[in-house]
Amino acid sequence: MAFTYHDRLDALRATKLAQTREKQQLIGSMDHDDWALVLPPPDRREVVQTISGSGMPITDVRLKGYEPRPNHPSGGFFGARAVGENFRALIAAHPPYVDPNSSLAGAYMANFMSYRKPHWNPDTVVPQRLRDLQARYQLHPGIGAVQHFCQDLAIGLSLGWGGLLDKIHHYQSLNAPKGAEFYAGLEQVVLGMQDWIRRTAAAAREMARAERRRAVRKNLTEMAEINERLVTEPPRTFREACQWMLWYQIAARMFNGSGSLGRLDMLLLPFYERDTAAGLLTDEEAIFHIACLLLRDTAYIQLGGPDETGRDATSPVSFLVLEAAHRLRIPANVGVCVGPGVDPRLLRRGVEILLADKAGIPKFLGIVNTATGFARNGYPLALAWTRAYSGCHWSAIPGREYTLNDCVKINFGAVFDVAFRDLVGLPISDCQSPIGSEVASRKSQIANGASPSVAALWDIFAAHLKFAVQAIADGLAFHLEHMGEVFPELVLDLLCHGPIEKGLDASAGGLEFYDLCLDGAALATVADSFAAIEQRVEKEKRLTWAELSAHLDSNWAGAEGERARLMMRSVPRYGSGGSRADEWAVRISQTFTRLVKEADTGGRFQMIPGLFSWANTIPMGKGLRATPNGRRAGEPISHGANPDPGFRSDGAPTALAAAVAAVQPGYGNTAPLQLEVDPMTADEQEGVAAIESLLKAHFDLGGTQVNINVVDAATLRAAHKDPSRYPDLVVRVTGFSAYFASLSPAFRQLVVDRLVTGA
Repeated sequence: MAFTYHDRLDALRATKLAQTREKQQLIGSMDHDDWALVLPPPDRREVVQTISGSGMPITDVRLKGYEPRPNHPSGGFFGARAVGENFRALIAAHPPYVDPNSSLAGAYMANFMSYRKPHWNPDTVVPQRLRDLQARYQLHPGIGAVQHFCQDLAIGLSLGWGGLLDKIHHYQSLNAPKGAEFYAGLEQVVLGMQDWIRRTAAAAREMARAERRRAVRKNLTEMAEINERLVTEPPRTFREACQWMLWYQIAARMFNGSGSLGRLDMLLLPFYERDTAAGLLTDEEAIFHIACLLLRDTAYIQLGGPDETGRDATSPVSFLVLEAAHRLRIPANVGVCVGPGVDPRLLRRGVEILLADKAGIPKFLGIVNTATGFARNGYPLALAWTRAYSGCHWSAIPGREYTLNDCVKINFGAVFDVAFRDLVGLPISDCQSPIGSEVASRKSQIANGASPSVAALWDIFAAHLKFAVQAIADGLAFHLEHMGEVFPELVLDLLCHGPIEKGLDASAGGLEFYDLCLDGAALATVADSFAAIEQRVEKEKRLTWAELSAHLDSNWAGAEGERARLMMRSVPRYGSGGSRADEWAVRISQTFTRLVKEADTGGRFQMIPGLFSWANTIPMGKGLRATPNGRRAGEPISHGANPDPGFRSDGAPTALAAAVAAVQPGYGNTAPLQLEVDPMTADEQEGVAAIESLLKAHFDLGGTQVNINVVDAATLRAAHKDPSRYPDLVVRVTGFSAYFASLSPAFRQLVVDRLVTGA
């Protein structure tokens, strides 16, 4: 085979698909980002049945030759020194990985989090009151959550691993004896990384000596030389910068799943300009190096958008990153900025690639709305511009802001269920009632014979929602108090401003800004439930409150239950335009936003509201009984800020875009629009123009992010029936993209339902 960039990418893609099939066969379903983990060699892998961090039974593949050393009777290891030592030991046991077709060396084969048993120190007990509230409202409180903020890669590109080690030693001496354990943990991480890079360079050199093909031998020799240098020195060239970032990224992913690259075009631009001016780099070579970086991790990347001065940072590198993703055609999470002042050619090229590849790539970012929204928290707009898109639906200031984005969620459906039971007099829990005097008076009237009402239900729902939001705030305060002692963010700490200087972990006060995300989920489920009760029970009196309660308890059992379910489901729903359900959705979002901003955080942090369910759409529904919108017990809740599938007969994208724009919380986190487009209606330039217009309209209305799938219903149904026939079909599940065949049947069904039912 010729050793051209085109042929090498074909070979790399084929290897990627083969590795993915092997994971599917060995591990099974993977309802998350395709993280590009490479399985260890057969003689180094250990297949075990275990429980995931979310409490689900999973198949895990562990690395033979490594067992963590606990420092606690529970079998866990806690604190910076123990975490750093155990991570270094895992790195030491990690086999080197070199693909001769790539320009970059390295891949990761194990998840450090899989060895953390238990994840939380049993001696640090969550107060019983918080545990009761978390159980009552089925909260995702974020206690013990990791990463989900953004490092500043510019620090590493400037210092290199040797410079980082010198920085650790400098501040360790300066701050002694303060932070001794923390600095010891950081040092272990860097020493482990240096050894891993050194061993990989040696493997590349050994492969070069055995390689007969001149071009391949030259590539392997260059890889060896580059990595031998990067053990201690910072990168000098574009290729070296990509290699350095790859090492950091696979370390961060292996450590605790971190996947943020941030503003890749800005980070690479200085290297690109130097190398091209010196005649050392062509665009074709640059595209190939970027593709080799994207191949090894589905990292989250922002392209274009304003810099801290408000000027658009779109550059030639922005287009090179897009082109690299286009040529790879594998799962990726590249976000293209859209808005006033942003180069319109970037949007145009992004939409062209979206329609050509039909892989849900790129996604589109309403950068002006997220930045101006963030400024509403009391920050200057210049600071807001520095935030970088870094995760499924979120942004963070690189290296300066601790956010826990996407980790903390309230299931509106669970809160609604508690409120409904409270209204009709059913038991909910032994936890102290949060109901205030006005609502207590309503309950007293109902107990004395007055009929329940939608107005009373709303008041009780809002009261419970306030209690749930405050429980989240109290839990986050507990998290910040203890997380640095349990599992510090050592890998991200290395590339942040403050932790090394202060001797404090990012979760323990090492950073400058603490803006913790709180997402609401099940918006359509609850908005449609309020509308259905208002229409069928209160206005039309087709059902009594007692009959509705009985149907919910029986999960719509029997012919009469199914008739009632279809009747409740058939009211005009959120997304249909101008309906009461649309009004309820706006009211829920606005109330949630107000309660989040009013919550008492003790002045230690801000909470920033968003609307997003991520992959929790299914598990959040499993624990929820039937709801008045016609949803059956255990079925998924609604997806993020989207209306439920089938929200209107035509499934009009414009109606969908308007509905989601209307419920934006507006403080810097997003409520993404998930859009499914049939390629028959979006073809060539006419289709490009239509998608562009829709995106601009949504962002003009206040939208913050758009995720789009372009795939026809017939293909999706066929792939759902037999995923093995479509091994390279890539879809955007939610904030992340994945191979369709890697998803569980339940998750594949969600994607199918969204397209086939027109939502």
